[in-house]
Amino acid sequence: MTINKTLTSQENPLIIGGNDPDQFDWKEVWYPVHYIEDLDKTKPTSFTLLEKNIVIWWDKKNSQWCVFDDQCPHRLAPLSEGRINESGCLECPYHGWAFSGQGNCEVIPQQKPEGNAEQSPRASVNTYSTKVAQGLLFVYAGKTENAAKTPIPLVDVLEESSREWVCLNTFRDIPYDALTLMENVLDSSHIPYTHHKSVGNRSNVSPVDLEVVESGKWGFKGVWEEGPRKGTLGKQTTHFFAPGMMYHDLTSKQFGRTLTVVYATPISKGKCRLFARFPFKFCSPIPKFFINLTPRWYSHIGQNGVLEDDQIFLHYQERYLEKKGGSSNVSKAFYLPTKADLFVFQLHSWINQYQAQLFPEQPLSPALSSETLLDRYHSHTKDCSSCRTALKNIQRIKIGVSVATSLIWSLIVILLLTFDHPSLWGMISLSGTVPLGVIIWLGLNRLEKQFYQGREIPPRNLPDKK
Repeated sequence: MTINKTLTSQENPLIIGGNDPDQFDWKEVWYPVHYIEDLDKTKPTSFTLLEKNIVIWWDKKNSQWCVFDDQCPHRLAPLSEGRINESGCLECPYHGWAFSGQGNCEVIPQQKPEGNAEQSPRASVNTYSTKVAQGLLFVYAGKTENAAKTPIPLVDVLEESSREWVCLNTFRDIPYDALTLMENVLDSSHIPYTHHKSVGNRSNVSPVDLEVVESGKWGFKGVWEEGPRKGTLGKQTTHFFAPGMMYHDLTSKQFGRTLTVVYATPISKGKCRLFARFPFKFCSPIPKFFINLTPRWYSHIGQNGVLEDDQIFLHYQERYLEKKGGSSNVSKAFYLPTKADLFVFQLHSWINQYQAQLFPEQPLSPALSSETLLDRYHSHTKDCSSCRTALKNIQRIKIGVSVATSLIWSLIVILLLTFDHPSLWGMISLSGTVPLGVIIWLGLNRLEKQFYQGREIPPRNLPDKK
Protein backbone atom coordinates (compact mmCIF):
# COMPACT_ATOMS: atom_id res chain seq x y z
CA MET A 1 0.00 0.00 0.00
CA THR A 2 1.20 3.55 -0.73
CA ILE A 3 -0.15 6.94 0.16
CA ASN A 4 1.05 9.56 -2.31
CA LYS A 5 4.39 8.01 -3.14
CA THR A 6 5.58 11.44 -4.24
CA LEU A 7 5.76 12.50 -0.60
CA THR A 8 8.96 10.53 -0.08
CA SER A 9 10.60 11.23 -3.43
CA GLN A 10 13.82 13.27 -3.27
CA GLU A 11 13.45 14.48 -6.84
CA ASN A 12 9.73 15.33 -6.97
CA PRO A 13 8.96 19.07 -6.80
CA LEU A 14 5.91 18.50 -4.60
CA ILE A 15 6.19 19.91 -1.10
CA ILE A 16 4.63 19.25 2.26
CA GLY A 17 4.87 21.57 5.22
CA GLY A 18 6.42 24.41 3.20
CA ASN A 19 9.64 24.86 1.20
CA ASP A 20 12.00 25.12 4.15
CA PRO A 21 13.74 21.71 4.44
CA ASP A 22 14.49 22.29 8.13
CA GLN A 23 11.15 23.58 9.37
CA PHE A 24 7.60 22.25 9.10
CA ASP A 25 4.83 24.76 8.45
CA TRP A 26 1.45 23.45 9.66
CA LYS A 27 -0.41 25.76 7.29
CA GLU A 28 1.12 24.30 4.14
CA VAL A 29 -0.88 21.08 4.37
CA TRP A 30 -4.18 19.63 3.11
CA TYR A 31 -6.53 18.72 5.97
CA PRO A 32 -9.81 16.75 5.95
CA VAL A 33 -12.57 18.77 7.61
CA HIS A 34 -15.74 16.73 6.92
CA TYR A 35 -17.07 13.55 5.40
CA ILE A 36 -19.10 14.66 2.39
CA GLU A 37 -22.09 12.57 3.48
CA ASP A 38 -22.35 14.64 6.67
CA LEU A 39 -22.50 18.01 4.89
CA ASP A 40 -25.80 19.67 3.99
CA LYS A 41 -25.87 21.37 0.59
CA THR A 42 -28.76 23.59 1.64
CA LYS A 43 -26.99 25.46 4.45
CA PRO A 44 -23.52 26.60 5.52
CA THR A 45 -21.44 24.63 8.03
CA SER A 46 -18.91 26.12 10.43
CA PHE A 47 -15.56 24.61 11.37
CA THR A 48 -12.33 25.73 13.01
CA LEU A 49 -9.01 24.87 11.35
CA LEU A 50 -5.75 25.90 13.03
CA GLU A 51 -7.72 28.38 15.17
CA LYS A 52 -9.20 30.01 12.07
CA ASN A 53 -13.01 29.96 11.87
CA ILE A 54 -14.10 28.88 8.40
CA VAL A 55 -17.44 28.30 6.69
CA ILE A 56 -18.17 25.40 4.32
CA TRP A 57 -20.95 25.74 1.76
CA TRP A 58 -22.15 24.27 -1.54
CA ASP A 59 -21.88 26.48 -4.62
CA LYS A 60 -24.58 25.02 -6.85
CA LYS A 61 -23.65 27.28 -9.77
CA ASN A 62 -20.23 25.64 -10.06
CA SER A 63 -21.15 22.34 -8.35
CA GLN A 64 -18.37 22.53 -5.79
CA TRP A 65 -17.77 22.86 -2.07
CA CYS A 66 -16.38 26.25 -1.09
CA VAL A 67 -14.57 27.29 2.07
CA PHE A 68 -14.27 30.92 3.23
CA ASP A 69 -13.10 32.76 6.29
CA ASP A 70 -16.17 32.83 8.50
CA GLN A 71 -16.34 36.63 8.56
CA CYS A 72 -18.28 39.05 6.42
CA PRO A 73 -15.90 41.87 5.33
CA HIS A 74 -18.63 44.42 6.14
CA ARG A 75 -19.11 44.08 9.91
CA LEU A 76 -17.37 40.73 10.59
CA ALA A 77 -20.55 38.76 11.25
CA PRO A 78 -20.11 34.95 10.95
CA LEU A 79 -21.26 33.88 7.48
CA SER A 80 -22.03 30.42 8.86
CA GLU A 81 -25.02 32.02 10.60
CA GLY A 82 -26.39 33.09 7.23
CA ARG A 83 -27.99 31.16 4.40
CA ILE A 84 -27.52 30.12 0.78
CA ASN A 85 -29.96 32.44 -0.97
CA GLU A 86 -32.20 31.96 -4.00
CA SER A 87 -29.47 33.03 -6.42
CA GLY A 88 -27.06 30.44 -5.00
CA CYS A 89 -24.84 32.90 -3.12
CA LEU A 90 -23.74 32.75 0.50
CA GLU A 91 -25.67 35.51 2.24
CA CYS A 92 -24.54 37.29 5.40
CA PRO A 93 -27.16 37.17 8.18
CA TYR A 94 -26.47 40.76 9.30
CA HIS A 95 -27.11 42.97 6.26
CA GLY A 96 -27.60 40.54 3.38
CA TRP A 97 -24.31 41.00 1.58
CA ALA A 98 -24.04 38.00 -0.77
CA PHE A 99 -20.92 36.20 -2.04
CA SER A 100 -20.22 33.93 -5.00
CA GLY A 101 -18.15 30.75 -4.83
CA GLN A 102 -15.03 32.74 -5.74
CA GLY A 103 -15.46 34.92 -2.66
CA ASN A 104 -16.57 37.97 -4.65
CA CYS A 105 -19.29 40.19 -3.26
CA GLU A 106 -22.24 40.14 -5.64
CA VAL A 107 -24.84 42.14 -3.74
CA ILE A 108 -24.83 45.03 -1.25
CA PRO A 109 -28.55 45.65 -0.66
CA GLN A 110 -28.04 48.98 1.10
CA GLN A 111 -26.26 50.84 -1.71
CA LYS A 112 -27.91 52.91 -4.45
CA PRO A 113 -28.44 51.30 -7.90
CA GLU A 114 -25.52 53.23 -9.40
CA GLY A 115 -23.17 52.15 -6.61
CA ASN A 116 -20.34 49.66 -7.18
CA ALA A 117 -18.83 49.15 -3.72
CA GLU A 118 -19.08 45.37 -4.21
CA GLN A 119 -16.29 45.60 -6.79
CA SER A 120 -13.73 46.69 -4.23
CA PRO A 121 -11.24 44.02 -3.11
CA ARG A 122 -12.22 44.94 0.44
CA ALA A 123 -15.71 43.55 -0.24
CA SER A 124 -14.36 40.06 -1.02
CA VAL A 125 -14.04 37.16 1.38
CA ASN A 126 -10.82 35.20 1.83
CA THR A 127 -11.18 31.77 0.19
CA TYR A 128 -9.40 28.42 0.62
CA SER A 129 -8.51 25.74 -1.89
CA THR A 130 -10.70 22.62 -1.58
CA LYS A 131 -10.69 19.09 -2.95
CA VAL A 132 -13.09 16.18 -2.55
CA ALA A 133 -11.39 12.81 -2.40
CA GLN A 134 -12.34 9.39 -1.00
CA GLY A 135 -15.50 10.79 0.56
CA LEU A 136 -13.72 13.58 2.45
CA LEU A 137 -13.60 17.33 1.94
CA PHE A 138 -9.98 18.53 2.15
CA VAL A 139 -9.01 22.16 2.73
CA TYR A 140 -5.61 23.71 2.11
CA ALA A 141 -4.75 25.97 5.02
CA GLY A 142 -1.77 27.80 3.49
CA LYS A 143 -0.92 29.90 0.46
CA THR A 144 -3.20 29.24 -2.51
CA GLU A 145 -0.24 29.01 -4.91
CA ASN A 146 1.18 26.09 -2.90
CA ALA A 147 -2.01 24.01 -2.91
CA ALA A 148 -1.37 22.41 -6.31
CA LYS A 149 2.22 21.59 -5.33
CA THR A 150 1.25 19.87 -2.09
CA PRO A 151 -0.02 16.26 -2.20
CA ILE A 152 -3.28 15.34 -0.52
CA PRO A 153 -2.79 12.48 1.99
CA LEU A 154 -4.96 9.78 0.40
CA VAL A 155 -5.13 6.03 0.82
CA ASP A 156 -4.11 5.07 -2.70
CA VAL A 157 -4.88 1.38 -2.28
CA LEU A 158 -8.57 2.19 -1.84
CA GLU A 159 -8.59 3.36 -5.44
CA GLU A 160 -7.49 -0.11 -6.52
CA SER A 161 -10.04 -2.91 -6.66
CA SER A 162 -12.48 -0.65 -4.84
CA ARG A 163 -15.28 -3.24 -4.95
CA GLU A 164 -13.21 -5.64 -2.87
CA TRP A 165 -12.95 -3.20 0.05
CA VAL A 166 -15.50 -2.42 2.72
CA CYS A 167 -14.77 0.62 4.86
CA LEU A 168 -16.06 1.76 8.24
CA ASN A 169 -15.68 5.49 8.86
CA THR A 170 -16.14 7.68 11.90
CA PHE A 171 -15.06 11.06 13.26
CA ARG A 172 -15.03 12.91 16.54
CA ASP A 173 -13.78 16.19 17.98
CA ILE A 174 -11.13 15.12 20.46
CA PRO A 175 -10.13 17.09 23.60
CA TYR A 176 -6.38 16.87 23.01
CA ASP A 177 -3.88 18.00 20.39
CA ALA A 178 -3.43 16.47 16.95
CA LEU A 179 0.10 15.38 17.88
CA THR A 180 -1.14 13.69 21.07
CA LEU A 181 -3.63 11.80 18.91
CA MET A 182 -0.85 10.79 16.48
CA GLU A 183 1.34 9.67 19.40
CA ASN A 184 -1.50 7.49 20.69
CA VAL A 185 -2.50 5.79 17.42
CA LEU A 186 1.11 5.15 16.39
CA ASP A 187 1.47 3.11 19.58
CA SER A 188 -0.03 -0.33 18.93
CA SER A 189 1.28 -1.70 22.22
CA HIS A 190 -1.40 0.09 24.26
CA ILE A 191 -4.32 -1.69 22.56
CA PRO A 192 -4.41 -4.93 24.64
CA TYR A 193 -4.49 -2.92 27.88
CA THR A 194 -6.34 0.31 27.18
CA HIS A 195 -8.92 -1.36 24.93
CA HIS A 196 -9.25 -4.60 26.87
CA LYS A 197 -12.79 -5.98 26.39
CA SER A 198 -13.55 -3.52 23.59
CA VAL A 199 -11.11 -4.23 20.72
CA GLY A 200 -8.22 -5.69 22.70
CA ASN A 201 -7.36 -8.38 25.21
CA ARG A 202 -4.65 -8.38 27.90
CA SER A 203 -3.87 -12.00 27.18
CA ASN A 204 -2.47 -10.99 23.77
CA VAL A 205 0.38 -8.92 25.24
CA SER A 206 3.89 -9.81 24.03
CA PRO A 207 7.17 -7.96 23.38
CA VAL A 208 6.84 -5.36 20.62
CA ASP A 209 10.01 -5.07 18.53
CA LEU A 210 9.54 -2.03 16.26
CA GLU A 211 11.89 -0.78 13.57
CA VAL A 212 12.00 2.53 11.66
CA VAL A 213 13.06 1.86 8.06
CA GLU A 214 12.61 5.31 6.46
CA SER A 215 12.19 8.88 7.69
CA GLY A 216 12.29 12.51 6.61
CA LYS A 217 10.41 15.77 6.77
CA TRP A 218 7.45 13.93 5.21
CA GLY A 219 7.24 11.55 8.21
CA PHE A 220 8.45 7.99 8.67
CA LYS A 221 7.79 4.34 7.91
CA GLY A 222 8.13 1.53 10.41
CA VAL A 223 7.73 -2.23 10.67
CA TRP A 224 6.64 -4.64 13.37
CA GLU A 225 7.82 -7.97 11.99
CA GLU A 226 6.02 -10.22 14.47
CA GLY A 227 2.82 -8.16 14.48
CA PRO A 228 -0.05 -8.06 17.01
CA ARG A 229 -1.66 -10.93 18.91
CA LYS A 230 1.65 -12.66 19.52
CA GLY A 231 2.41 -12.89 15.81
CA THR A 232 -0.76 -14.75 14.86
CA LEU A 233 -1.83 -12.00 12.42
CA GLY A 234 1.46 -11.44 10.62
CA LYS A 235 3.69 -8.41 9.99
CA GLN A 236 2.32 -4.90 10.52
CA THR A 237 3.64 -1.90 8.58
CA THR A 238 3.10 1.61 9.91
CA HIS A 239 3.33 4.93 8.07
CA PHE A 240 3.25 8.41 9.57
CA PHE A 241 2.63 11.17 7.02
CA ALA A 242 3.27 14.54 8.60
CA PRO A 243 1.72 16.22 10.30
CA GLY A 244 -1.57 14.44 10.95
CA MET A 245 -2.07 11.15 9.17
CA MET A 246 -0.98 7.62 9.94
CA TYR A 247 -2.01 4.11 9.01
CA HIS A 248 -1.27 0.54 10.07
CA ASP A 249 -1.34 -2.08 7.32
CA LEU A 250 -1.84 -5.71 8.30
CA THR A 251 -2.51 -8.79 6.16
CA SER A 252 -3.35 -12.13 7.75
CA LYS A 253 -4.44 -15.50 6.41
CA GLN A 254 -7.34 -15.52 8.87
CA PHE A 255 -8.95 -12.15 8.14
CA GLY A 256 -7.44 -10.79 4.95
CA ARG A 257 -6.09 -7.26 4.73
CA THR A 258 -6.94 -4.70 7.40
CA LEU A 259 -6.01 -1.02 7.50
CA THR A 260 -6.32 1.42 10.37
CA VAL A 261 -6.20 4.95 8.97
CA VAL A 262 -6.32 8.00 11.23
CA TYR A 263 -6.31 11.70 10.33
CA ALA A 264 -5.83 14.37 13.01
CA THR A 265 -7.05 17.80 11.89
CA PRO A 266 -5.92 20.54 14.33
CA ILE A 267 -8.73 22.77 15.56
CA SER A 268 -7.07 24.74 18.34
CA LYS A 269 -4.68 24.25 21.23
CA GLY A 270 -5.74 21.02 22.95
CA LYS A 271 -8.41 20.09 20.40
CA CYS A 272 -8.51 18.28 17.06
CA ARG A 273 -10.93 16.43 14.82
CA LEU A 274 -10.23 12.74 14.37
CA PHE A 275 -11.21 10.97 11.17
CA ALA A 276 -10.84 7.20 11.52
CA ARG A 277 -11.19 4.82 8.58
CA PHE A 278 -11.13 1.04 8.80
CA PRO A 279 -10.90 -0.53 5.34
CA PHE A 280 -11.17 -4.33 5.18
CA LYS A 281 -10.52 -6.77 2.36
CA PHE A 282 -11.78 -10.08 3.71
CA CYS A 283 -10.90 -13.56 2.53
CA SER A 284 -14.60 -14.47 2.71
CA PRO A 285 -17.54 -12.40 1.40
CA ILE A 286 -19.62 -13.12 4.54
CA PRO A 287 -18.05 -10.49 6.89
CA LYS A 288 -18.38 -7.83 4.18
CA PHE A 289 -22.06 -8.72 3.77
CA PHE A 290 -22.81 -8.25 7.48
CA ILE A 291 -20.75 -5.04 7.76
CA ASN A 292 -22.70 -3.55 4.87
CA LEU A 293 -25.93 -4.39 6.71
CA THR A 294 -24.84 -2.54 9.86
CA PRO A 295 -26.27 0.99 10.09
CA ARG A 296 -23.59 3.68 10.14
CA TRP A 297 -24.99 5.21 13.33
CA TYR A 298 -24.81 1.87 15.14
CA SER A 299 -21.14 1.48 14.19
CA HIS A 300 -20.49 5.00 15.46
CA ILE A 301 -21.87 4.17 18.90
CA GLY A 302 -19.37 1.33 19.24
CA GLN A 303 -16.49 3.36 17.79
CA ASN A 304 -17.22 6.24 20.17
CA GLY A 305 -16.93 3.77 23.02
CA VAL A 306 -13.48 2.69 21.83
CA LEU A 307 -12.31 6.31 21.57
CA GLU A 308 -13.48 6.94 25.12
CA ASP A 309 -11.30 4.11 26.43
CA ASP A 310 -8.35 6.55 26.46
CA GLN A 311 -10.08 9.93 26.10
CA ILE A 312 -9.71 10.99 29.73
CA PHE A 313 -6.15 9.94 30.51
CA LEU A 314 -4.75 11.34 27.23
CA HIS A 315 -6.34 14.70 28.06
CA TYR A 316 -4.32 14.69 31.29
CA GLN A 317 -1.20 13.08 29.81
CA GLU A 318 -0.53 15.94 27.39
CA ARG A 319 -0.83 18.44 30.25
CA TYR A 320 1.71 16.48 32.30
CA LEU A 321 4.07 16.40 29.31
CA GLU A 322 3.68 20.15 28.78
CA LYS A 323 4.69 20.80 32.41
CA LYS A 324 7.79 18.63 31.91
CA GLY A 325 8.94 20.55 28.84
CA GLY A 326 7.04 18.96 25.97
CA SER A 327 8.66 17.24 22.98
CA SER A 328 11.97 19.04 23.45
CA ASN A 329 12.38 17.30 26.80
CA VAL A 330 10.67 14.03 25.93
CA SER A 331 13.70 11.84 26.72
CA LYS A 332 13.59 13.03 30.32
CA ALA A 333 9.82 13.33 30.61
CA PHE A 334 9.13 9.81 29.29
CA TYR A 335 10.92 6.64 30.34
CA LEU A 336 11.07 4.58 27.13
CA PRO A 337 13.16 1.45 27.83
CA THR A 338 11.70 -0.87 25.15
CA LYS A 339 11.32 -0.85 21.38
CA ALA A 340 7.55 -0.79 21.85
CA ASP A 341 7.88 3.01 22.17
CA LEU A 342 10.09 3.52 19.13
CA PHE A 343 7.39 5.12 16.97
CA VAL A 344 6.43 7.47 19.81
CA PHE A 345 10.06 8.50 20.19
CA GLN A 346 10.40 8.90 16.41
CA LEU A 347 7.36 11.19 16.32
CA HIS A 348 8.83 13.50 18.95
CA SER A 349 12.20 13.38 17.18
CA TRP A 350 10.43 14.54 14.01
CA ILE A 351 8.76 17.38 15.96
CA ASN A 352 12.11 18.53 17.34
CA GLN A 353 14.08 18.13 14.11
CA TYR A 354 11.63 20.12 12.01
CA GLN A 355 10.50 22.60 14.68
CA ALA A 356 6.98 21.26 14.28
CA GLN A 357 5.51 22.10 17.67
CA LEU A 358 1.80 22.86 17.36
CA PHE A 359 0.73 26.24 18.83
CA PRO A 360 4.08 26.45 20.67
CA GLU A 361 3.45 29.82 22.34
CA GLN A 362 0.13 28.86 23.88
CA PRO A 363 -0.43 26.94 27.12
CA LEU A 364 -3.05 24.26 27.40
CA SER A 365 -6.28 25.20 29.16
CA PRO A 366 -7.13 23.75 32.60
CA ALA A 367 -8.27 20.14 32.46
CA LEU A 368 -11.92 19.53 31.63
CA SER A 369 -14.35 17.51 33.75
CA SER A 370 -14.92 13.83 32.99
CA GLU A 371 -18.50 14.63 32.05
CA THR A 372 -17.33 17.11 29.41
CA LEU A 373 -14.64 14.75 28.13
CA LEU A 374 -17.23 12.01 27.60
CA ASP A 375 -19.71 14.26 25.78
CA ARG A 376 -20.80 12.64 22.52
CA TYR A 377 -23.48 15.00 21.32
CA HIS A 378 -21.36 18.10 20.73
CA SER A 379 -18.23 16.19 19.70
CA HIS A 380 -19.97 13.90 17.20
CA THR A 381 -23.74 13.46 17.03
CA LYS A 382 -24.77 16.99 16.03
CA ASP A 383 -22.31 16.98 13.09
CA CYS A 384 -23.02 13.40 11.95
CA SER A 385 -25.93 13.08 9.52
CA SER A 386 -26.44 9.39 10.36
CA CYS A 387 -26.43 9.75 14.15
CA ARG A 388 -28.42 12.97 14.10
CA THR A 389 -31.14 11.34 11.99
CA ALA A 390 -31.14 8.16 14.08
CA LEU A 391 -31.49 10.19 17.28
CA LYS A 392 -34.52 12.07 15.91
CA ASN A 393 -36.11 8.80 14.81
CA ILE A 394 -35.55 7.20 18.21
CA GLN A 395 -37.09 10.19 19.94
CA ARG A 396 -40.12 10.02 17.62
CA ILE A 397 -40.55 6.29 18.25
CA LYS A 398 -40.29 6.86 22.01
CA ILE A 399 -43.15 9.35 21.81
CA GLY A 400 -45.17 6.92 19.68
CA VAL A 401 -44.60 4.06 22.13
CA SER A 402 -45.54 6.31 25.07
CA VAL A 403 -48.75 7.45 23.40
CA ALA A 404 -49.71 3.92 22.28
CA THR A 405 -49.02 2.44 25.73
CA SER A 406 -51.03 5.20 27.43
CA LEU A 407 -53.96 4.67 25.06
CA ILE A 408 -53.95 0.92 25.66
CA TRP A 409 -53.85 1.45 29.42
CA SER A 410 -56.76 3.90 29.14
CA LEU A 411 -58.67 1.39 27.01
CA ILE A 412 -58.21 -1.30 29.67
CA VAL A 413 -59.59 1.03 32.36
CA ILE A 414 -62.58 1.98 30.16
CA LEU A 415 -63.37 -1.67 29.40
CA LEU A 416 -63.26 -2.55 33.09
CA LEU A 417 -65.57 0.32 33.98
CA THR A 418 -67.97 -0.18 31.07
CA PHE A 419 -68.42 -3.94 30.91
CA ASP A 420 -69.25 -6.27 33.77
CA HIS A 421 -67.59 -9.23 32.10
CA PRO A 422 -65.07 -8.10 29.48
CA SER A 423 -63.41 -10.78 27.34
CA LEU A 424 -60.77 -12.54 29.40
CA TRP A 425 -58.45 -13.20 26.48
CA GLY A 426 -58.93 -9.67 25.19
CA MET A 427 -57.99 -8.24 28.57
CA ILE A 428 -54.93 -10.50 28.79
CA SER A 429 -53.81 -9.45 25.33
CA LEU A 430 -54.25 -5.76 26.08
CA SER A 431 -52.59 -6.05 29.49
CA GLY A 432 -49.59 -7.79 27.96
CA THR A 433 -48.90 -4.88 25.63
CA VAL A 434 -48.45 -2.43 28.51
CA PRO A 435 -45.29 -3.98 30.03
CA LEU A 436 -44.03 -4.64 26.49
CA GLY A 437 -44.41 -0.93 25.71
CA VAL A 438 -42.56 -0.02 28.91
CA ILE A 439 -39.70 -2.41 28.04
CA ILE A 440 -39.43 -0.98 24.51
CA TRP A 441 -39.46 2.58 25.84
CA LEU A 442 -36.72 1.82 28.38
CA GLY A 443 -34.59 0.17 25.68
CA LEU A 444 -35.00 3.17 23.37
CA ASN A 445 -34.23 5.53 26.25
CA ARG A 446 -31.01 3.67 26.97
CA LEU A 447 -30.08 3.79 23.29
CA GLU A 448 -30.88 7.51 23.11
CA LYS A 449 -28.47 8.28 25.94
CA GLN A 450 -25.60 6.74 23.96
CA PHE A 451 -25.88 9.59 21.46
CA TYR A 452 -25.30 12.11 24.25
CA GLN A 453 -22.80 10.71 26.73
CA GLY A 454 -20.12 8.04 26.95
CA ARG A 455 -19.78 5.43 29.67
CA GLU A 456 -18.12 6.50 32.90
CA ILE A 457 -16.27 3.23 33.51
CA PRO A 458 -14.27 1.82 30.56
CA PRO A 459 -14.68 -1.93 29.93
CA ARG A 460 -11.07 -2.64 31.02
CA ASN A 461 -11.93 -1.53 34.57
CA LEU A 462 -15.06 -3.63 34.90
CA PRO A 463 -14.73 -6.80 36.99
CA ASP A 464 -14.33 -10.03 35.05
CA LYS A 465 -17.39 -12.21 34.85
CA LYS A 466 -17.07 -15.40 36.84
